[in-house]
Amino acid sequence: MAEWLREMSVGEWFEAGSEPFEIIGVDAGGGVVLVQHFDGSLEEFDFDSWLELNARPCAPPEDISGALDLERDDVYDDDVPHNGHAGNPIDELSARLDDY
Repeated sequence: MAEWLREMSVGEWFEAGSEPFEIIGVDAGGGVVLVQHFDGSLEEFDFDSWLELNARPCAPPEDISGALDLERDDVYDDDVPHNGHAGNPIDELSARLDDY
């Protein structure tokens, strides 16, 4: 197995040019690297194409909403009461778990 392949793992972020993307699968037997771009699109590279891409590791984006195709209104609904919370769905779930 190639050394560069051992160092790759699912969840790592890379960029080629200015496009960040995440490794979402590596099939060593099939010779394929599967990536998801920030905009949510998927792409598959054979190992030769991956090496030619010359991708460099990078930090994940601070805001991953691009890959999820979410707008603020998709996550926060200001018309719905949130039991005193700021409207963050995670806060709402935490509050419900605290009740148990």
